[in-house]
Amino acid sequence: MADYKTIHGTKVRSYTTDPDNLITGEVWYDKTNNVLQFQAAGAASWASGGTLNTSRFSLSGAGTSNSSGLAFGGRNYTAVTEKYNGSTWTEVADLNTARGQLGGDGSQTSALAFGGEGPPTTDVTESWNGTSWTEVADLNAAKNYPGNAGADNTSVLAFGGSPAPGVGTQTEKWNGTSWTELADLNTARYSMGCAGISTAALGAGGDTIPGAATAIAEKWNGTSWTEVADLNTARFAMGGAGLYTSAIVFGGFSPAISDSGKTEQYNGTSWTEVTDISPARRYLAGAGTSSSALAFGGMLSTSAVNTTQEWSNPTLTIKTVSTD
Repeated sequence: MADYKTIHGTKVRSYTTDPDNLITGEVWYDKTNNVLQFQAAGAASWASGGTLNTSRFSLSGAGTSNSSGLAFGGRNYTAVTEKYNGSTWTEVADLNTARGQLGGDGSQTSALAFGGEGPPTTDVTESWNGTSWTEVADLNAAKNYPGNAGADNTSVLAFGGSPAPGVGTQTEKWNGTSWTELADLNTARYSMGCAGISTAALGAGGDTIPGAATAIAEKWNGTSWTEVADLNTARFAMGGAGLYTSAIVFGGFSPAISDSGKTEQYNGTSWTEVTDISPARRYLAGAGTSSSALAFGGMLSTSAVNTTQEWSNPTLTIKTVSTD
């Protein structure tokens, strides 16, 4: 049987205190306590955060971490905007056009909201400057449930959506002044889990046209869409956060599983199922990064909820194996 040195190329070293600059999986012998120790990742987790003031689903959001979020719009067709500080949501200035099923992205101080349904389905775009919303140039096509990716209100990508013919694959990019149509998605769909920025985006899952939950994921390189590894569980109406090389999607719905609590992380190559979000729900919003995400609002069964969860990646911990 191969020993530790044969496998790893070095012997287990002995220390009287924990070594510096630990690597995950590294093993050493603690001479003081006569034990083997190693560094491992703890479990990633969702934790409850402050509740929204207005329960809603099919809303949109923006933000850079699990302590900095912006929630806006939602059904039943509201203009309410709320800001999150890591513990509480505070209502701020309303959208100019009340609507749900809209797209949006950016930060707490610089965001864009676009499309949605009032009803009817709209092409309205609004820009947030940290204090108020201003209506700016319209989308080229009215759409609801579009995908979204962007860092601020000067550069955002809108992709997919429903219901007009051709909208399901359409990609538009906002440059701070106007929208320009670019290369289409490979698979027409809407209500995806999304991540990234306008030049490097990810759209996962969604409701295809005609309707069926899909596991398909595509990434955008600034010029075109390429299909990448599928989600483990096909669904739509998810929340999403992160980058196109490091993303997280959560919640959602499919006829086969109903409301889902499933959470999946993407490492640039494949999806891994991690800790479920609770309560399981659909049509929720997300913001932040794959290691510090925020999930808020949504629909559970037939009711809108005001629930917020904060996602944190695993912390590294030192574990001990007795040698006695």
